[in-house]
Amino acid sequence: MPPHRSEHILAGDIGGTKCNIALFSVDRSEIGEQLVPLRTRRFASASYPRLNTILREFLAKETLLIHAACFGVPGPVHKGEAKLTNLPWGVNAQEISEEFSIPSVHLINDLAANAYGISELKLSDFLIVQAGDPNLEPGNRCVISPGTGLGEAGLYWDGKRHRVWACEGGHADFAPRSELEVALLQYLTRHFGHVSCERVTSGQGIQNIFNFLRDTGRGDPSPEVVAEMATQDTGYVISKHAHSGSCSVCVQTMEIFVGCLAAEAGNLALKVMAIGGVYLGGGIPVRNAERIKSTIFLHAFADKGRMDALMKKMPIQIILNDQAALLGAARYALDALIKS
Repeated sequence: MPPHRSEHILAGDIGGTKCNIALFSVDRSEIGEQLVPLRTRRFASASYPRLNTILREFLAKETLLIHAACFGVPGPVHKGEAKLTNLPWGVNAQEISEEFSIPSVHLINDLAANAYGISELKLSDFLIVQAGDPNLEPGNRCVISPGTGLGEAGLYWDGKRHRVWACEGGHADFAPRSELEVALLQYLTRHFGHVSCERVTSGQGIQNIFNFLRDTGRGDPSPEVVAEMATQDTGYVISKHAHSGSCSVCVQTMEIFVGCLAAEAGNLALKVMAIGGVYLGGGIPVRNAERIKSTIFLHAFADKGRMDALMKKMPIQIILNDQAALLGAARYALDALIKS
């Protein structure tokens, strides 16, 4: 049924660290259906036993009737159910529908939500890393997002619009490109067995690279860094001291991280044939934008042998708006409502 102004959408961007939940109203005009945010709240994921508990708190005093909901979750989704990768949660769309009396509830992969959100953003919500060749567009796109884990998704061009597909490419094998990265792989293999891209190019990856450099005698972190890590997020501490240049181990950590992220972004772009654009999502690229705009990133992204020239033609942008996945989940719910 076509949505009217009085209809409302519940959306969620569910992450290993935080969950963003928002309520939207639907505004119809000549240009189509628009999402109007009513209220948004952030929850610390680890403080709650399951998503339903968060929703119960968010909707405790809500009097509006909610017609549809969608949640982007970190992990594969099958028949409306998901077991989250970096959280000890199971999420079930039918249970949410029944508990909160929402007729239409959907679960999608969190990076699929991020991909859907791209079309909801403005030009000012992006930072250009590589302009690319505009003559190649339109074409396929891809999104890679380092956060608590590493998310990846693709958007294929069907001749009229981009259509999203989800994947779990972040759990594919990490491929070292130098003797130093081979040593990193060997170090991580001893700790984890299988070493995925996520073990290197994510928030946990930053910590893993730092530990590798420290434990193998390749550098000594400053006392200030060690003290701050005892009370603050380690990835944040490493990034901060790398930015200031106050700790050589932190600087080297972020150089390795940025190179590995670029190489994996390039791998994904090649597999998707992302001539329509490569998008970097999540807070880590935003906080490290200057490093990502550096020659380290651009060289590692394009260093694909005979495909080097093609890689340099692909547009690369950082998504600056941290609400992209939330907006994408809301758009998915709205599109499903329109089709029903």
